[in-house]
Amino acid sequence: MPTTRSLHLAAEIGGPPRYDAASHIALARLAERGTLDFVTFRDSFARPGPDAMAVLARVAPETTRIGLVPTVTTTHTEPFHVSSAVATLDWMSRGRAGWHADVSTTEAEARLFGRRPAAPAPALWQEAGETADVSARLWDGWEDGAGIRGPSTGRDPSTGRAPSTGRFTGRDAPHPVDFEGTTFSVKGPARVPRPPQGRPVTVFDATTGPAARAAARHADVVYVRASSPERAAALRDELRRAAGAHGRDPDGLRVLVALTVDLGDAETAPGPGPESGPPLAGHGTYFRGGPVDLAELVTHWYRAGAVDGFHLTPLTPGRDLERIVNGTVALLQHRGLFRTFYPGGTLREHLGLARPANRYAPRGAGAAS
Repeated sequence: MPTTRSLHLAAEIGGPPRYDAASHIALARLAERGTLDFVTFRDSFARPGPDAMAVLARVAPETTRIGLVPTVTTTHTEPFHVSSAVATLDWMSRGRAGWHADVSTTEAEARLFGRRPAAPAPALWQEAGETADVSARLWDGWEDGAGIRGPSTGRDPSTGRAPSTGRFTGRDAPHPVDFEGTTFSVKGPARVPRPPQGRPVTVFDATTGPAARAAARHADVVYVRASSPERAAALRDELRRAAGAHGRDPDGLRVLVALTVDLGDAETAPGPGPESGPPLAGHGTYFRGGPVDLAELVTHWYRAGAVDGFHLTPLTPGRDLERIVNGTVALLQHRGLFRTFYPGGTLREHLGLARPANRYAPRGAGAAS
Protein backbone atom coordinates (compact mmCIF):
# COMPACT_ATOMS: atom_id res chain seq x y z
CA MET A 1 0.00 0.00 0.00
CA PRO A 2 1.29 3.54 -0.65
CA THR A 3 2.87 5.44 2.19
CA THR A 4 4.13 8.93 2.75
CA ARG A 5 6.47 7.90 5.58
CA SER A 6 10.18 7.80 4.92
CA LEU A 7 12.02 4.50 5.23
CA HIS A 8 15.14 4.68 7.40
CA LEU A 9 18.14 2.37 7.10
CA ALA A 10 21.31 2.18 9.15
CA ALA A 11 24.22 -0.26 9.34
CA GLU A 12 26.92 -1.39 11.76
CA ILE A 13 30.53 -1.10 10.50
CA GLY A 14 32.39 -2.48 13.53
CA GLY A 15 32.71 -6.25 13.36
CA PRO A 16 35.98 -7.99 14.31
CA PRO A 17 38.65 -5.65 15.71
CA ARG A 18 40.56 -3.76 13.04
CA TYR A 19 43.14 -1.13 13.79
CA ASP A 20 43.55 0.52 10.39
CA ALA A 21 41.47 3.59 9.66
CA ALA A 22 41.17 2.75 5.97
CA SER A 23 38.87 -0.25 6.51
CA HIS A 24 36.41 1.74 8.64
CA ILE A 25 36.48 4.68 6.24
CA ALA A 26 35.81 2.39 3.27
CA LEU A 27 32.76 0.84 4.94
CA ALA A 28 31.37 4.23 5.95
CA ARG A 29 31.83 5.56 2.42
CA LEU A 30 30.10 2.46 1.02
CA ALA A 31 27.12 3.05 3.33
CA GLU A 32 27.11 6.72 2.34
CA ARG A 33 27.00 5.76 -1.32
CA GLY A 34 23.83 3.86 -0.48
CA THR A 35 22.41 6.99 1.25
CA LEU A 36 21.92 5.15 4.54
CA ASP A 37 20.83 7.37 7.41
CA PHE A 38 23.76 6.48 9.64
CA VAL A 39 26.45 3.96 10.49
CA THR A 40 27.11 2.66 13.98
CA PHE A 41 30.22 1.38 15.72
CA ARG A 42 29.51 -0.89 18.66
CA ASP A 43 31.72 -0.79 21.71
CA SER A 44 31.88 -1.98 25.31
CA PHE A 45 34.44 -2.00 28.08
CA ALA A 46 34.96 -5.74 27.62
CA ARG A 47 35.23 -5.63 23.84
CA PRO A 48 38.72 -5.79 22.33
CA GLY A 49 39.33 -3.23 19.63
CA PRO A 50 39.60 0.51 19.07
CA ASP A 51 37.39 3.08 20.81
CA ALA A 52 34.16 3.70 18.90
CA MET A 53 34.11 7.46 19.44
CA ALA A 54 37.71 7.81 18.26
CA VAL A 55 37.11 5.67 15.16
CA LEU A 56 34.11 7.68 14.01
CA ALA A 57 35.90 10.94 14.74
CA ARG A 58 38.51 9.69 12.26
CA VAL A 59 35.78 8.73 9.77
CA ALA A 60 34.05 12.13 10.03
CA PRO A 61 36.37 14.16 7.75
CA GLU A 62 36.42 11.35 5.19
CA THR A 63 32.63 11.40 4.72
CA THR A 64 30.22 14.21 3.92
CA ARG A 65 26.61 13.19 4.58
CA ILE A 66 26.17 9.95 6.50
CA GLY A 67 25.39 10.03 10.22
CA LEU A 68 27.94 8.68 12.71
CA VAL A 69 26.69 6.90 15.84
CA PRO A 70 29.24 5.36 18.24
CA THR A 71 28.25 3.33 21.29
CA VAL A 72 28.89 5.20 24.54
CA THR A 73 28.78 3.15 27.74
CA THR A 74 27.34 5.40 30.42
CA THR A 75 28.24 3.13 33.34
CA HIS A 76 31.55 4.19 34.94
CA THR A 77 31.71 7.18 32.54
CA GLU A 78 31.27 10.75 33.72
CA PRO A 79 28.17 12.33 32.11
CA PHE A 80 30.00 15.62 31.58
CA HIS A 81 32.60 13.80 29.48
CA VAL A 82 29.89 11.97 27.53
CA SER A 83 28.18 15.22 26.57
CA SER A 84 31.47 16.87 25.62
CA ALA A 85 32.63 13.96 23.44
CA VAL A 86 29.32 13.68 21.57
CA ALA A 87 29.09 17.45 21.07
CA THR A 88 32.64 17.48 19.72
CA LEU A 89 31.81 14.72 17.22
CA ASP A 90 28.80 16.75 16.08
CA TRP A 91 31.01 19.77 15.47
CA MET A 92 33.71 17.73 13.69
CA SER A 93 31.11 16.09 11.42
CA ARG A 94 29.15 19.30 10.80
CA GLY A 95 25.97 18.02 12.40
CA ARG A 96 26.03 14.29 11.66
CA ALA A 97 26.61 12.85 15.15
CA GLY A 98 24.52 10.62 17.32
CA TRP A 99 25.30 8.30 20.21
CA HIS A 100 24.03 4.90 21.26
CA ALA A 101 23.64 4.84 25.04
CA ASP A 102 24.59 1.49 26.57
CA VAL A 103 25.35 0.12 30.03
CA SER A 104 27.98 -2.14 31.61
CA THR A 105 26.41 -5.02 33.53
CA THR A 106 29.18 -7.42 34.58
CA GLU A 107 31.50 -7.59 37.56
CA ALA A 108 34.42 -8.20 35.20
CA GLU A 109 33.84 -4.84 33.55
CA ALA A 110 33.30 -3.14 36.92
CA ARG A 111 36.69 -4.46 38.09
CA LEU A 112 38.35 -2.69 35.17
CA PHE A 113 37.52 0.56 36.95
CA GLY A 114 37.49 -0.50 40.59
CA ARG A 115 35.07 2.29 41.51
CA ARG A 116 31.96 0.30 42.37
CA PRO A 117 30.44 -3.17 41.85
CA ALA A 118 28.04 -3.96 39.04
CA ALA A 119 24.54 -2.63 39.68
CA PRO A 120 21.15 -4.17 38.78
CA ALA A 121 19.91 -3.48 35.26
CA PRO A 122 17.08 -1.09 36.30
CA ALA A 123 19.57 1.12 38.17
CA LEU A 124 22.01 1.08 35.25
CA TRP A 125 19.35 2.09 32.74
CA GLN A 126 18.03 4.78 35.03
CA GLU A 127 21.56 6.18 35.16
CA ALA A 128 21.81 5.95 31.35
CA GLY A 129 18.57 7.90 31.04
CA GLU A 130 19.83 10.53 33.45
CA THR A 131 23.04 10.79 31.42
CA ALA A 132 20.94 11.44 28.31
CA ASP A 133 18.91 14.02 30.25
CA VAL A 134 21.87 15.95 31.61
CA SER A 135 23.67 15.78 28.24
CA ALA A 136 20.69 17.47 26.58
CA ARG A 137 20.72 20.12 29.30
CA LEU A 138 24.44 20.73 28.87
CA TRP A 139 24.01 21.05 25.10
CA ASP A 140 21.23 23.56 25.72
CA GLY A 141 23.43 25.39 28.24
CA TRP A 142 24.86 27.47 25.40
CA GLU A 143 22.52 29.40 23.15
CA ASP A 144 22.94 28.98 19.41
CA GLY A 145 25.84 30.98 18.08
CA ALA A 146 27.11 31.88 21.53
CA GLY A 147 30.84 32.14 22.19
CA ILE A 148 33.43 33.66 24.44
CA ARG A 149 33.72 37.37 23.81
CA GLY A 150 34.42 40.51 25.75
CA PRO A 151 35.88 44.01 25.54
CA SER A 152 39.46 44.15 24.37
CA THR A 153 42.27 46.66 24.61
CA GLY A 154 43.71 46.14 21.18
CA ARG A 155 44.00 43.85 18.17
CA ASP A 156 46.35 41.03 17.34
CA PRO A 157 48.54 42.42 14.52
CA SER A 158 48.86 38.95 12.95
CA THR A 159 45.09 38.40 12.62
CA GLY A 160 43.55 41.85 12.95
CA ARG A 161 41.15 40.42 15.56
CA ALA A 162 40.48 41.57 19.07
CA PRO A 163 41.76 39.02 21.59
CA SER A 164 39.22 37.25 23.78
CA THR A 165 39.13 38.13 27.43
CA GLY A 166 37.61 34.75 28.31
CA ARG A 167 34.48 36.51 29.59
CA PHE A 168 30.91 35.83 28.49
CA THR A 169 28.70 38.72 27.53
CA GLY A 170 24.94 38.99 26.95
CA ARG A 171 23.32 35.87 25.53
CA ASP A 172 26.76 34.28 25.26
CA ALA A 173 26.70 33.63 29.00
CA PRO A 174 26.09 29.88 29.53
CA HIS A 175 23.04 28.79 31.48
CA PRO A 176 23.51 26.87 34.73
CA VAL A 177 22.51 23.20 34.75
CA ASP A 178 22.70 22.06 38.41
CA PHE A 179 21.50 18.52 37.72
CA GLU A 180 21.12 15.99 40.55
CA GLY A 181 20.84 12.36 39.49
CA THR A 182 20.68 9.15 41.50
CA THR A 183 24.44 8.50 41.19
CA PHE A 184 25.92 11.82 40.06
CA SER A 185 25.49 15.58 40.01
CA VAL A 186 26.54 18.00 37.30
CA LYS A 187 26.83 21.76 37.65
CA GLY A 188 27.99 22.76 34.20
CA PRO A 189 28.37 24.78 32.12
CA ALA A 190 29.48 22.71 29.13
CA ARG A 191 32.87 23.54 27.68
CA VAL A 192 31.73 22.82 24.11
CA PRO A 193 29.22 25.28 22.55
CA ARG A 194 25.78 24.03 21.53
CA PRO A 195 26.24 21.45 18.75
CA PRO A 196 25.14 22.13 15.16
CA GLN A 197 22.10 19.85 15.60
CA GLY A 198 21.19 21.49 18.90
CA ARG A 199 21.15 18.03 20.42
CA PRO A 200 22.89 15.14 18.65
CA VAL A 201 20.66 12.14 18.01
CA THR A 202 20.23 9.83 21.03
CA VAL A 203 19.81 6.10 20.36
CA PHE A 204 18.66 3.37 22.77
CA ASP A 205 18.26 -0.38 22.30
CA ALA A 206 14.88 -1.18 23.89
CA THR A 207 15.38 -4.93 24.14
CA THR A 208 14.78 -5.05 27.91
CA GLY A 209 12.07 -3.40 29.98
CA PRO A 210 14.37 -0.99 31.87
CA ALA A 211 16.03 0.04 28.60
CA ALA A 212 12.64 0.56 26.95
CA ARG A 213 11.50 2.82 29.78
CA ALA A 214 14.62 4.97 29.43
CA ALA A 215 14.21 5.01 25.64
CA ALA A 216 10.62 6.25 25.85
CA ARG A 217 11.78 9.23 27.91
CA HIS A 218 14.99 10.18 26.15
CA ALA A 219 15.62 8.48 22.78
CA ASP A 220 15.25 9.86 19.28
CA VAL A 221 15.90 6.43 17.72
CA VAL A 222 15.02 3.09 19.33
CA TYR A 223 16.05 -0.42 18.28
CA VAL A 224 13.60 -3.28 18.81
CA ARG A 225 13.78 -6.99 18.03
CA ALA A 226 10.82 -8.84 16.57
CA SER A 227 10.15 -12.03 14.62
CA SER A 228 7.06 -10.73 12.80
CA PRO A 229 5.72 -7.40 11.53
CA GLU A 230 2.82 -7.73 13.96
CA ARG A 231 5.18 -7.95 16.92
CA ALA A 232 7.27 -5.06 15.58
CA ALA A 233 4.14 -2.92 15.20
CA ALA A 234 3.08 -3.73 18.77
CA LEU A 235 6.49 -2.72 20.14
CA ARG A 236 6.47 0.48 18.09
CA ASP A 237 2.98 1.40 19.30
CA GLU A 238 3.98 0.68 22.91
CA LEU A 239 7.04 2.92 22.69
CA ARG A 240 5.06 5.72 21.06
CA ARG A 241 2.41 5.56 23.79
CA ALA A 242 5.07 5.62 26.49
CA ALA A 243 6.77 8.61 24.86
CA GLY A 244 3.45 10.43 24.76
CA ALA A 245 2.86 9.67 28.42
CA HIS A 246 6.12 11.50 29.17
CA GLY A 247 4.87 14.59 27.35
CA ARG A 248 6.81 13.88 24.17
CA ASP A 249 5.53 13.99 20.61
CA PRO A 250 5.43 10.32 19.49
CA ASP A 251 6.16 11.46 15.93
CA GLY A 252 9.59 12.54 17.20
CA LEU A 253 10.55 8.89 17.75
CA ARG A 254 12.01 6.57 15.09
CA VAL A 255 11.66 2.83 15.79
CA LEU A 256 14.05 0.56 13.86
CA VAL A 257 14.08 -3.23 13.88
CA ALA A 258 17.58 -4.52 14.63
CA LEU A 259 18.70 -7.41 12.42
CA THR A 260 21.97 -9.26 12.11
CA VAL A 261 22.13 -10.19 8.43
CA ASP A 262 23.99 -12.98 6.67
CA LEU A 263 23.74 -12.41 2.93
CA GLY A 264 26.04 -15.25 1.92
CA ASP A 265 23.19 -17.54 0.84
CA ALA A 266 21.56 -17.74 -2.56
CA GLU A 267 18.18 -16.16 -3.00
CA THR A 268 15.23 -18.27 -1.85
CA ALA A 269 12.23 -19.08 -4.00
CA PRO A 270 9.41 -16.52 -3.73
CA GLY A 271 6.57 -17.37 -1.39
CA PRO A 272 3.06 -18.21 -2.61
CA GLY A 273 1.39 -14.95 -1.62
CA PRO A 274 1.88 -11.31 -0.66
CA GLU A 275 1.77 -12.07 3.07
CA SER A 276 4.65 -14.51 2.90
CA GLY A 277 8.24 -13.41 3.13
CA PRO A 278 11.73 -14.67 3.87
CA PRO A 279 11.85 -16.20 7.36
CA LEU A 280 13.81 -14.77 10.24
CA ALA A 281 16.21 -17.22 11.83
CA GLY A 282 16.56 -17.40 15.59
CA HIS A 283 14.29 -15.13 17.62
CA GLY A 284 13.91 -12.14 15.37
CA THR A 285 17.50 -10.94 15.52
CA TYR A 286 19.10 -12.88 12.66
CA PHE A 287 18.31 -12.92 8.95
CA ARG A 288 19.88 -15.31 6.45
CA GLY A 289 19.26 -15.14 2.73
CA GLY A 290 20.18 -13.00 -0.24
CA PRO A 291 19.95 -9.26 -0.95
CA VAL A 292 16.62 -9.64 -2.77
CA ASP A 293 15.22 -11.66 0.15
CA LEU A 294 16.19 -8.87 2.52
CA ALA A 295 14.60 -6.27 0.26
CA GLU A 296 11.38 -8.31 0.27
CA LEU A 297 11.34 -8.44 4.07
CA VAL A 298 12.02 -4.71 4.40
CA THR A 299 9.33 -3.92 1.83
CA HIS A 300 6.71 -6.13 3.48
CA TRP A 301 7.30 -4.91 7.04
CA TYR A 302 7.54 -1.28 6.00
CA ARG A 303 4.43 -1.29 3.82
CA ALA A 304 2.55 -2.98 6.66
CA GLY A 305 3.32 0.10 8.78
CA ALA A 306 5.15 -2.04 11.34
CA VAL A 307 8.40 -0.09 11.55
CA ASP A 308 10.13 3.14 10.62
CA GLY A 309 13.13 1.24 9.29
CA PHE A 310 15.92 -1.22 10.06
CA HIS A 311 19.31 -1.23 11.72
CA LEU A 312 21.36 -3.90 9.95
CA THR A 313 24.45 -5.58 11.39
CA PRO A 314 26.35 -7.42 8.63
CA LEU A 315 27.63 -10.81 9.77
CA THR A 316 30.64 -10.29 7.49
CA PRO A 317 30.97 -6.50 7.14
CA GLY A 318 32.96 -6.31 3.92
CA ARG A 319 30.82 -8.83 2.05
CA ASP A 320 27.38 -8.19 3.48
CA LEU A 321 27.43 -4.39 3.52
CA GLU A 322 28.39 -4.38 -0.15
CA ARG A 323 25.42 -6.66 -0.88
CA ILE A 324 23.12 -4.49 1.24
CA VAL A 325 24.08 -1.35 -0.67
CA ASN A 326 24.39 -2.71 -4.20
CA GLY A 327 21.60 -5.27 -3.90
CA THR A 328 19.01 -4.57 -1.22
CA VAL A 329 19.17 -0.77 -1.20
CA ALA A 330 19.35 -0.54 -5.00
CA LEU A 331 16.17 -2.63 -5.26
CA LEU A 332 14.38 -0.54 -2.61
CA GLN A 333 15.38 2.61 -4.50
CA HIS A 334 14.10 1.12 -7.75
CA ARG A 335 10.76 0.48 -6.03
CA GLY A 336 10.63 4.09 -4.86
CA LEU A 337 10.77 3.08 -1.18
CA PHE A 338 14.17 4.56 -0.34
CA ARG A 339 15.82 7.83 -1.29
CA THR A 340 18.54 8.12 -3.91
CA PHE A 341 20.16 11.24 -2.43
CA TYR A 342 20.46 13.04 0.90
CA PRO A 343 18.01 15.96 1.01
CA GLY A 344 19.85 17.57 3.95
CA GLY A 345 23.19 17.65 5.66
CA THR A 346 22.54 16.64 9.29
CA LEU A 347 21.56 13.33 10.84
CA ARG A 348 18.37 14.89 12.20
CA GLU A 349 17.44 15.93 8.67
CA HIS A 350 18.07 12.38 7.39
CA LEU A 351 15.73 11.04 10.07
CA GLY A 352 13.09 13.71 9.60
CA LEU A 353 13.57 14.98 13.15
CA ALA A 354 13.22 18.66 14.00
CA ARG A 355 16.12 20.55 15.51
CA PRO A 356 15.17 20.93 19.20
CA ALA A 357 14.56 24.38 20.60
CA ASN A 358 16.85 25.40 23.43
CA ARG A 359 14.98 24.97 26.71
CA TYR A 360 16.84 27.92 28.25
CA ALA A 361 16.40 30.39 25.40
CA PRO A 362 13.44 32.83 25.36
CA ARG A 363 10.27 31.10 24.18
CA GLY A 364 12.26 27.88 23.79
CA ALA A 365 11.49 26.08 27.01
CA GLY A 366 8.10 24.86 25.93
CA ALA A 367 9.49 23.11 22.83
CA ALA A 368 12.27 21.28 24.61
CA SER A 369 11.77 17.71 25.65
